[in-house]
Amino acid sequence: MINDPTYRRRYVISGIAVVVVLVYIVRLFYLQVIDQSTKDQADNNALVKQTIYPSRGLIYDRNGELLVFNQPIYEITMVMREMKQGWDTAAFCACLGITDKEFDERIAEIKDRRKNRGYSRWTPQVFMSQLKKEDIASLQESLFLFPGVQIQKRTLRDYTYKAAAHVLGSVGEVNQNDIDRDDYYTRGDYSGRDGLERTYEKQLRGEKGVEVLMRDSRGRMQGSYKNGELDRTAKAGTDLYTTLDIQLQLLAEELLSGKIGSAVAIEPKTGEILALASNPSWNPKMLVGKERSKNYNALLNDKTKPLLNRATQATYPPGSPFKTIQALVCLEQGAITPNTLYPCSGPGSSPIKCTHHHGSPVALDKAIEQSCNPYFWCAFRDLMQKDNRDIHKPYEKWRNAVMQFGLGQKFTDSDLGEQSSGSIPSTRLYDKFYGPNGWKAITIRSLSIGQGEIIVTPLQLANQAAAIANEGYYISPHLNKNDSMRIHRHNIDIQKKHFDEVKAGMHRVMVYGTGRHYAIDSLHMAGKTGTAQNPHGRDHAIFIGFAPVEDPKIAVAVVVENAGFGATWAAPIASMMMEQYLNGEMKRKDLKKNISERVLNESVKKW
Repeated sequence: MINDPTYRRRYVISGIAVVVVLVYIVRLFYLQVIDQSTKDQADNNALVKQTIYPSRGLIYDRNGELLVFNQPIYEITMVMREMKQGWDTAAFCACLGITDKEFDERIAEIKDRRKNRGYSRWTPQVFMSQLKKEDIASLQESLFLFPGVQIQKRTLRDYTYKAAAHVLGSVGEVNQNDIDRDDYYTRGDYSGRDGLERTYEKQLRGEKGVEVLMRDSRGRMQGSYKNGELDRTAKAGTDLYTTLDIQLQLLAEELLSGKIGSAVAIEPKTGEILALASNPSWNPKMLVGKERSKNYNALLNDKTKPLLNRATQATYPPGSPFKTIQALVCLEQGAITPNTLYPCSGPGSSPIKCTHHHGSPVALDKAIEQSCNPYFWCAFRDLMQKDNRDIHKPYEKWRNAVMQFGLGQKFTDSDLGEQSSGSIPSTRLYDKFYGPNGWKAITIRSLSIGQGEIIVTPLQLANQAAAIANEGYYISPHLNKNDSMRIHRHNIDIQKKHFDEVKAGMHRVMVYGTGRHYAIDSLHMAGKTGTAQNPHGRDHAIFIGFAPVEDPKIAVAVVVENAGFGATWAAPIASMMMEQYLNGEMKRKDLKKNISERVLNESVKKW
């Protein structure tokens, strides 16, 4: 028997059977205990995890005025596996007012795993979003006819004022890069795309919640699972209080109507931005809802570039307002004193002519008051040729001093997102153009009056005015009222007595000089008008200033493109902004009407 082959085969077969059983046991143990995928799939058949979206944080101005709030909207989601055969596509499209073609395109996009990497037949997929109550009313009544379709409540941004679009920014649907970068987002979510909405996205967005619902074998909802034990409440976003004064912002935008340009106002002691206006602009409601994409493309294709924030991104030669810095640096570095006299022959002056006759010779206060080009060229020349040194060393010393005012660089410690750096040219640039020994003071004489290769942003000009108002320091310009920026103090290595001299000259501009027509008797203003050369057309009008001189509370910079003289257009806008902020109202109604209704550029649209 022992040697019987049949008997031995029985043991072999029994051993194989034991091994097979063991494999099955191990596999079942793995699937049920270790691997949760089958359990999750079974749970997905019985449970529905519905995301609860938080309300986005509100945005206020510095005085508690509500700027941005939320309104309810709805989105339609679909679970593809529940859309059974016989699903009435035509009736569904009729409820939403869309065509069969649009339906097919949306379904194809949902199923395209290249565009929708999170696609699953088992989970809700966004079919349409940003719908108002009236858009979904018909579908809501007939929802029982369309298995797998759900209507989910969301919120959409709304605005109290038709202003500050560049500052506030907008909210739009996330893209795949956003999803890959931050696992908070899934397809169909929204996030801040620009402005404050983008900068403070994590603060404003809040935290999502979840509601776990149970359904029966036929897919019908049976209510909350385990009495809501697994539910998580959504947490609303944190409100944001900005530094903006919305009334000042509204005035600035009104005064810029029909013009291309910008206006920036800063509280000098804190660096808080009071107004940041750029024109052309648009009603922020345009970039909300279903029309967002169409309106964005229209703005993008407008030849006047309304999407460009000219206050922080456009660059210009600073022109005559730069003479205030030129004076401060030349005083500090010993090239001049307040009593230094230089001759001026008016328009006959050489190598830089003056724009008008004002007497000769002139000292510093009169030179600032009358914006004497020859004076500042002579001061710059003497600084570059001081002690007969090679120009590289004095030039770099001059450049470093100029950049202490925040020119030629972005404010990287600020919450302002979109900025241009501008430029204060380096010795390397001139060495490249002319060779190391091929240039000297007269070669770069245009720099002495804020022309040539110097370019700045209006934001930098306003910060320059704030630094002079503060007599030697500035706090980085910013928009969050609750963010203590006092540690972001930038000191300027120039003695206070020199600021006193320059401030006196700027006050004379508003009493005797080019700004006198827009001064207010009860308000001591300091300012500097400018006309910046523009190789592409008519010159730009520029003004910087602050008030009151004895205790500055507002610093302003205004640039109006292709407008000619700064005293004609930029100065009155800045003057009215100062009056509005300091006095709480603007009484010069005729001046306001004249400036705001004057169209300088016919191509500027009212969006």
